[in-house]
Amino acid sequence: MTVEELLEQYAAGVMNFTGINLSEANLSGVKLSGVNLSSSDLSIVNLSGANLQGANLSKVKLNVARLRGANLENAILNNSSLNVANLIRANLSGAQLQGASLVRAELIRADLSRADLSEANLKNADLREATLRQTNLRHANLSIANLKGSSLVGANLEMANLNTTDLSRTDLSGVNMRDAELKQANLTHANLSGADLSGANLRWADLSGANLRWADLSGAKFSGATLIGADLSNANLTNTSLVHADLTQATLIKAEWSGADLTSAILTGAKLYSTSRFGLKTEGITCEWVDLSPKGDRSIIQKFIGEDARDFFNETAPTIRIIIDAPLEHEAHFALAGSYYQIAQEYSGIKQPPSLEISRRRTVLTFRVDNDQALLPTAYIAILPFQDAANTQKNIYAIIEMLQQEDISRLGLQAPDQIEKLSSLIQEAMTQTQTIKKMKRNLQLAAKLNFYKIPTQTILTNSSAQTLVIYDHPHFGKRFIDASGSEVTSFPSILSKSTRFAPPTLGMVVDFINSFHYLR
Repeated sequence: MTVEELLEQYAAGVMNFTGINLSEANLSGVKLSGVNLSSSDLSIVNLSGANLQGANLSKVKLNVARLRGANLENAILNNSSLNVANLIRANLSGAQLQGASLVRAELIRADLSRADLSEANLKNADLREATLRQTNLRHANLSIANLKGSSLVGANLEMANLNTTDLSRTDLSGVNMRDAELKQANLTHANLSGADLSGANLRWADLSGANLRWADLSGAKFSGATLIGADLSNANLTNTSLVHADLTQATLIKAEWSGADLTSAILTGAKLYSTSRFGLKTEGITCEWVDLSPKGDRSIIQKFIGEDARDFFNETAPTIRIIIDAPLEHEAHFALAGSYYQIAQEYSGIKQPPSLEISRRRTVLTFRVDNDQALLPTAYIAILPFQDAANTQKNIYAIIEMLQQEDISRLGLQAPDQIEKLSSLIQEAMTQTQTIKKMKRNLQLAAKLNFYKIPTQTILTNSSAQTLVIYDHPHFGKRFIDASGSEVTSFPSILSKSTRFAPPTLGMVVDFINSFHYLR
């Protein structure tokens, strides 16, 4: 069929031209919207500026075709072949390109918004400054492609192949890149804010200056990757591999990276305000200093000498253990949940319910906190449901008073300025305690149950694994129980107001505080 015959029949209302051969034909500027050219051979054809809106071009050969500026909006191109085709500034919005082959195709500034390119082959394609908003590229092959400056906002790139692809300065905000392959990809200054890269492979990728704020990077592999100056604020890096990664001056403010592997990583100049340093693998890290200022403006610098960095990044989370000398009963469990839910509404230091360990004889509540400085004030609040609260709180306050009354220089404290900060935190806890007590329902319920009247111990463990017993009831552990678990000896005076409780000694407190890792 000739071009003239095609156009004549199309003008007469014929739409079906399945399987025709028009290779090397000149169809520039023609209007063939809605035409059916499926399985046709249009290799090396000139369709520049043509209107093929809604056309059926599935399984069509368009290799080396010229489609510059063509309108292919909502066209069907499933399993078509467009290798080395010129699609510069073409409109492919809403087009269906499932399984299509676009190897080395030119798609500079093309519009592929909402197009379906799942399992398409775009290897070595040129997509500079292209628009791919909400485009489906699931399982697509984009290896060695050039997407510099393109927009992929909200696109689906799950399990896509982007190895060695140029994604520099691209907008990938909100993109789905779960389990995608991005080895050696260039993502310098890319915007990946809010993106899902969980499980993605970014080994040896370059993400210098990239925006990864609020991104989900859990379980991703960044081994050998460059993240110099990248912004990872509030990012999820749980169980992420950052082995040999370069995080020089990266922003990690409020990032969550529990279980991350930072073996041999570079962290010099990293911004770590309100970022937990616990539960990390940090063997062989390089870190000369970190920025702990809230705004990352270097107003609070922590410098390291020798093994200081290894001690700063440790694997022990500070904890508060409240040990109750009785097993937890069902009724008491209900009251416990209600009490700590109520407390958490007013006190942000208790972010999660305590872990529970229940034995035949005792119950252990373990609270994990973000830093050593939070131990004393959080313990002041955590003990509230128990009758031992008043005496435990009295001991905590006595610890601070004891330190304030002593000559700081004589105590040999490594960070004397922290005493004032600890005092301030305790005062805040005291104020919040009064507010919490006004919410009477759950705390009053707990007060009526025998479990909350049982003797307790409260033990603090800091990030250096140093412990401090801040309260130990004199009758703790004095009950005798028979083989069935029943109590056979009791102490009527077990909670007598006349019982004296001694706080830890000054030396014990100083040793404990000296082993703090400070957030300066």
